Amino acid sequence: MFHGEVGTLAVALVIAGAVSGLTAGMLGVGGGIVVVPVLYHVLGLMGIDPGVRMHLAIGTSLATIIPTAFASVRAHDRKGAVDWPLLRRWCVPMLIGVAAGSTLAGIARGQTLALVFALIAIPVAIHLAFGSEERRIAERLPEGPAGLALPALIGGLSTMMGIGGGTIGVPVMTLFGVPIHRAVGTASAFGVIISIPGTIGAVISGWGKHGLPDYSLGYVNLMGFLLIAPISFFAAPFGAQIAHQMDRKKLRAVFALFVAVTAGRMLYDALA
Repeated sequence: MFHGEVGTLAVALVIAGAVSGLTAGMLGVGGGIVVVPVLYHVLGLMGIDPGVRMHLAIGTSLATIIPTAFASVRAHDRKGAVDWPLLRRWCVPMLIGVAAGSTLAGIARGQTLALVFALIAIPVAIHLAFGSEERRIAERLPEGPAGLALPALIGGLSTMMGIGGGTIGVPVMTLFGVPIHRAVGTASAFGVIISIPGTIGAVISGWGKHGLPDYSLGYVNLMGFLLIAPISFFAAPFGAQIAHQMDRKKLRAVFALFVAVTAGRMLYDALA
């Protein structure tokens, strides 16, 4: 890797870390929705093998979510916005979903993972831009088998996308009557449940694969982790403070545009 390429990668990763931390705290959508497309496109510009590019972006993103999630959940817990009883009910089925998603991500082609990311991220962008936080399909979260399937689905899809769970979890919870600030705070803890086993799975499934860049541990790039994670960690609490102080409508619209553009490009790459 040439010095110029290292510098370009470093700048891109630092920016991605700052933005991912802020968005994780502000919107509860998880910084991975920023980190994955940024890494995917930067790695593409550097000529990284397309066969491992998406896997590497996902694995590295999951690793960076670990410290960010702890910082974000602590900040939201101080404001009393984390539903711990719900987390205790959802933890085991979510971990089962993470295990399934990690297994599927390890055997899937890069194009398939890019397609999964894009097909979920684009509706998320539409929801962020035009969805109403007051819209409901029920007044409470489902119980029984459906109540177990929901966190498993959130965990599985989030792991396959390299995100922390809030991107899917926040809109799902608000649709089932959970107040937005409580949904954001609770979803911040999903990142802890998802990112640790998801990262372990990415390391194992990518171990010894050809085409990985320098400083990679399986599908986790250590340079990416060391540049993104600390910045994201310190930015997350500021994002949480902003979330409780400002009107989020314009912020949601700008972020939705970013997600739509980057996911649209990934969709084009996956189908091309």
